[in-house]
Amino acid sequence: MKKILTLCIVHDESRVLLGMKKRGFGMDKWNGFGGKIQDGETIEQAAVRELQEEAGITPLKMEQFGLLNFKFQDGASEEMEVAVFSVTDFDGIPTESEEMRPAWFLKSEIPYEKMWADDKYWLPLLFAGKKFNGNFEYMDYNIMLSHEVEELNQIL
Repeated sequence: MKKILTLCIVHDESRVLLGMKKRGFGMDKWNGFGGKIQDGETIEQAAVRELQEEAGITPLKMEQFGLLNFKFQDGASEEMEVAVFSVTDFDGIPTESEEMRPAWFLKSEIPYEKMWADDKYWLPLLFAGKKFNGNFEYMDYNIMLSHEVEELNQIL
């Protein structure tokens, strides 16, 4: 059974807000904000809650742009399906939490070398306003074995 997760990418014309993961899954990597869906939540409600918990902000303009599927060969994690949301307006000031330390990066200076290996394949599509579907297979948390990203007219 797949684990269903959310991921919010907060950005404007020139910058993106990423969080340094301080503990748990993805520790020491820059990433968007998101996580698990709780009982009774829709995927959108989970995305809003996670963004509030991890960065202290509330999305005002949020739209799903992608769906990513992950498999890990070494059994490090179960299969994951991640709904990716673009957040282009929000309320509040990004604030460090126990889990994440937010920081703004120019889109031309994204630290891909300190992020998940798949991010460089789909993040530019999100910034370009394009919908996408991705499939990624990892050996473990650091070694990506295969990737496939498809640009879509609508999310599957």
